[in-house]
Parts: sequence; structure tokens; C-alpha cells
Amino acid sequence: MRAMSDATGEGDGREGDDGHGGDGEREGDGGHEEDADSLYYVDGDLVPASEATVSVEDRGFAYGDAAFETMRAYGGDLFRWEAHADRLRDTCETLGLDHGIAHADLKRRVDETLAANEFADAYVKLSITRGVQPGTLDPAPEVDPTVVVIAKPLPRGGVGSEPVHDGPAAIQTTKTRKAADRAIPAAAKTHNYLNGILARLELRVTGADEALMLDPDGHVAEGATSNLFFADGNALRTPSLDGPILPGVTRATVIEIAKAEGIPVEEGTYAPDAVRSADEVFLTNSTWEVRPVATVDGIAVDGDGEGVAGPLTTLISRLFDRRIEENHYDGERL
Repeated sequence: MRAMSDATGEGDGREGDDGHGGDGEREGDGGHEEDADSLYYVDGDLVPASEATVSVEDRGFAYGDAAFETMRAYGGDLFRWEAHADRLRDTCETLGLDHGIAHADLKRRVDETLAANEFADAYVKLSITRGVQPGTLDPAPEVDPTVVVIAKPLPRGGVGSEPVHDGPAAIQTTKTRKAADRAIPAAAKTHNYLNGILARLELRVTGADEALMLDPDGHVAEGATSNLFFADGNALRTPSLDGPILPGVTRATVIEIAKAEGIPVEEGTYAPDAVRSADEVFLTNSTWEVRPVATVDGIAVDGDGEGVAGPLTTLISRLFDRRIEENHYDGERL
């Protein structure tokens, strides 16, 4: 990798001041646009997006006291629904949020939202809050949850699909670091997104697309809304879930695909320089799927900064698309 513009302040490969990954899988980011005519599911009712509201006393609004999942629907089917539902359950258990709603009931609400909008290919956000409670920090033991489903159209996925991002990403190490797991559990996907927001605010200076956040010890963690992979030679590397990393569903899928293809995958602890000097770098989340990285702290990944995906990134992306094609479109384009 060679240095590009010094606008990032880190073109020389130094970590910088302090240095700095959903549903991933995170809030998602990109590809979908607001449509006032879309219907959102709010507590049993399908209402126009422009009229969809929750109470100002809802704890999800007041405190970020809510769990959510961001998903993709392909051909009318949710990608890896059970994995998303399990993670949503785990988040609710972390929050002590006993909503009493079965996975099948939650999926029915999502399916109804997709059907009402006639969306076959879509971005879906499913949220469960603790509901309306008195304005004190302590949650009441009784829960009357608020359930919201947001769906927005996306292009068809699978083979020959249009990327749902703005091309290869520029990523920037941020001073904002991931919170320690003992403070804010990274595996809990909640409405409290201030950590990632603070990291993204730093990008206004450099114009980078995604934050590269470090853990409290200065090791590479993840993006604000994405998991991180990088490659040296024929091996694929990604930060271990032992750190403050969201266990992304797309991340897990990429690891499965790589191992099935005989590609060595290492989950470990890495210094920022390991990413800056990597042969290839890419990001994953539910919306982007697999997004190549063009520059890291102003240093070109591919040697010229044009963001051409490397061979491993290209292979993983192609195999991911093929899996989507086979599982959601009956292999129509194969």
C-alpha cells in the first residue's frame, strides 16, 4: 500500500493521536431512500411512513432502551432470519427485556410489512423497545413492548446484482474508540448508537466513508456500522469476537464461504498497521454485503487508490452473490 492524499493526517501510516465494525450489520447505511408512500409496521398497524410515530415517553426514544436488527430481503425472503432472530433474542436478554413475542410472530410482522409494500428486495429494520414507561431510569419489571418494522426497497441481490453502496470505501481510523465490553456489550445491538455516531462525526473532516474503530487497547475492532476483513497473500483475517465486536451475520457468512473454499481464516488481534499494509481490505454488513476498501487512512490498498477489488475480495463477493442467487432466486441467473 502506498500513501495517497495527506488530507487524512495519517498518510504516512502513523496511528495518529489515538487511532480509532452491525448488522454490522449495523444501522445499515446506504442504498435506500425515503418513500413517504411506504408502509411501516407500528404496534400492530401498517401506517404510512410519514405518519409513523412512537410515544415521546417510549424508552427506546428516551434512553435508547431497545433492541433491533437490520436485515436484507431477497426475492421476498429474509436472509438468514434465524441468525438475526437469535441475535435479537440475545440482545433482549442482555437488556432484561422479556417481550414474550415468539420468533414466528416477529417474522409474520416483517412478512406483512414486505407484502403490504409489495417489496421483494428490501432493507428491513425490526425494533423492539421496552415500551412506554414512567420517566425514570430504572425500567419497570412489566413490559408492554413497542414493535416497529421499517422496510425500504433495494435492488435485486444475487448474481449480476447492483451494489448497495457508493463503490470501494475510504476508511479512516478515528480517535473515538469502541466502548469496553464490560461497559457496553458489543454483541448487544441496541438503539444506543452514540459510540458509532461520534466516530462517524470525525469523518466529516476527511470525507471518508467509514470509521475504523479501535478497541480500548488500541487494536483494530470494526467499523461504525460494519465488520472488517483484510488479506495478506491467500489468508483472510478479521478481528476476533473476543474483542468488542458485533457478531455480524454477514461476517459469519463470509467466514463460512471462505472456509468452504479452503481459504485460511484467522480471527485474531491486530494493530492498525496490519490493516494499512494489507494486500486487500473489505467491509461487511447486511446492506453492503461485501464492500471493497480503496484506502485506509489515505493509504491505497491496491497501490493506485482506484479501489479495484483484489482477488480474494472478488472471489468472496462472487461466492456470496451465488449463495444469495441459489437460496433466494432459485438459481435464476446461474
